[in-house]
Amino acid sequence: MWKKILISFSSAINTIRSRFFHTVLSVLGIVIGVASLVGILSLIDGMEQYANEQISKTTSLKAIVIYNKPDKVVNGIRVRKDSFPLLSYQQINRLHSNLSLPVDVYMLTRQGREVTMQGDTQRIGTMISGALPQLAPKTQFIRGKSFTNNDLNEQRPVAVVNETFVRRMPGNTQVPDLIGKKVQVGQQVLTIVGITKSDTATPAQLYFPISLLSVDDLQTMRLDYGLEAENVEDVPALKAQVLAWIARNVPNGKDDFEVFTNEFRVEQAAQGFLIFRVIMGFIVGISVLVGGIGVMNVLLISVSERTSEIGVRKAVGAKKQDIVLQFLSESVTISVFGSLLGLLLGIGGTLIIVPIVKAVAKAPFQAAFTLNTMLVISVVAVLIGIVFGTYPALRAARLDPVEAIRRE
Repeated sequence: MWKKILISFSSAINTIRSRFFHTVLSVLGIVIGVASLVGILSLIDGMEQYANEQISKTTSLKAIVIYNKPDKVVNGIRVRKDSFPLLSYQQINRLHSNLSLPVDVYMLTRQGREVTMQGDTQRIGTMISGALPQLAPKTQFIRGKSFTNNDLNEQRPVAVVNETFVRRMPGNTQVPDLIGKKVQVGQQVLTIVGITKSDTATPAQLYFPISLLSVDDLQTMRLDYGLEAENVEDVPALKAQVLAWIARNVPNGKDDFEVFTNEFRVEQAAQGFLIFRVIMGFIVGISVLVGGIGVMNVLLISVSERTSEIGVRKAVGAKKQDIVLQFLSESVTISVFGSLLGLLLGIGGTLIIVPIVKAVAKAPFQAAFTLNTMLVISVVAVLIGIVFGTYPALRAARLDPVEAIRRE
């Protein structure tokens, strides 16, 4: 069987060589269709990679955030609950110790306030946050350090501010000058012990030990709890463990807490690009369909021109399946040949288009030639050969040997 297949493909290659330009013109539709398909898939893959990189830069995919649900819905109206549970610093530590995978833990409140430096009257609009010593993921210090667990346990009035806060100060205040200075937040006076890095788009921020806040304070502020996994792959398992712990240890925990991860952002992007791929694939498929008709045309002409040869082969003992195999081999070979030319043309065209896109969009965009794209092209090539080669092959196999030999 394998010998017959090899002989059939060898004969198909000889046929293409003897009618090279005619074959190229006939499969031009496949070449254009496959080239368009390669270009579109590689550009979409590049867009997806770029989108994922941007999501990763702006959002931590390793983060697991626990939110309080201070509101409830009554008759379609969102109203504030009379009371709702909060996870204390001690409970967060117990949660941390019950997780089977390594994580960093964060606990944060946020509130916009006006603050002043002690001895100064100028008010600075600041996002103040009660936090744990870890502050937030990827925090970088340019001066001083964060407060410690001892500061938290002993409720020491210390604070960490960011560069934007320094820039909001009157005069030409420098970063080193603020270390040890006191800032007043409401009735609380805090000593600045550290300054974090921030860009110009980041608002002024101030962090202090969350233990300085009373339960009543926490009830009036937004309170977020966060976990940062070591690996993105650990996030689903950690999320499940957090949900299970809350259900076991907090009364009505499922109703009063929500657990979020940022995986959905990547999933949404992937779904959008998948829809785009399918739609563009159907549009480009029209060109591929035209190319398949070209393959069928080549083979029908070949059947007409080789009628006597087919008759002789059947007269000396060739079976119907042998004739079908020969013409299907030619069909697949022709479609693979056209797909290969289209693949090369598509890669070349994409490499020309990418610099133009980068220049216009002014973004570090790159096309991505993935294994999936190559597999799609391979499947398309074989399917075209089989689908559009079946009718000419069956037509050749049904020829009457006597009538075929007599026909000139």
